[in-house]
Amino acid sequence: MRKHLFSVLAAAALALAHGFMPAMAQDAGGGEADISSLPWQVGPAKGVIADKAVIDVPKGYAFLGAAGTRKLNEMMHNPSGEGDEYTLAPKDLSWFSFFSFDDVGYVKDDEKLEADDILASIKEGTDASNEERRQRGWETMHIQGWSFKPQYDKNLQLLEWAVLAEVHPSNHKVVNYNTRLLGRHGVMEVVLVANPEDLDAAIADFKGLVPGYTFNAGEKYAEYQAGDHVAEYGLAALITGGAAAVASKKGFFAAIAVFLAKAWKLVLVGLAGGWAALRKMLGKKDGASE
Repeated sequence: MRKHLFSVLAAAALALAHGFMPAMAQDAGGGEADISSLPWQVGPAKGVIADKAVIDVPKGYAFLGAAGTRKLNEMMHNPSGEGDEYTLAPKDLSWFSFFSFDDVGYVKDDEKLEADDILASIKEGTDASNEERRQRGWETMHIQGWSFKPQYDKNLQLLEWAVLAEVHPSNHKVVNYNTRLLGRHGVMEVVLVANPEDLDAAIADFKGLVPGYTFNAGEKYAEYQAGDHVAEYGLAALITGGAAAVASKKGFFAAIAVFLAKAWKLVLVGLAGGWAALRKMLGKKDGASE
């Protein structure tokens, strides 16, 4: 079912640069070498995502498969979900995007989006998941509002939104931009993480790559056939947590709080040397391809 029960809350704390979790390099097993030794595919290349879709990786960008992304998440202290994730980023690492496929079935796109109601659900879910984060000794997240209100492109079957939040006790602002690409048998979930001040540029950069994304034959939204499995929820629930949103309506919100907590993303730039090593490595590979 659900790979990330609350990926709307996935947050990029790229601004947490100085002193936060300073032992991460040692915990990850060595820092610079670990980051640069991940199996990055440097563009131009084709990124294969969950055997459901492919995306063009142009020159200047790099892609990580599922195994590499698991290691990257460990280095950044991101809990991994049950399913596979894939990473696409520019080689300067100014932003990251994480792809995962949720095989919930065909999601009908005839639902009206009520932004205020959706935001209230997000805040409720965040409050519940913060308890789990406190137990783990992690910072808590507090939703401040929309950075980009939900909107759906019916021609592209693309849903997008962005939530602005603040991390406590560090009081850093964080933001995430979410895209959902609807397919015949499920939804491709994409979370883009960047500094709040860099978000607009990151979104524009990312959207330039979307035309290079395509579902495989037989997986496209337009290829739906009578008898295909239809998801039990619509567009709004894709924003508020999918299966989690369905469960919450049945009164089980507290029971799934732990899963909501696991869906948060944390991307750190405190390890300047590690990121510098990766940039250098990607630059060399990009130059070699020329």
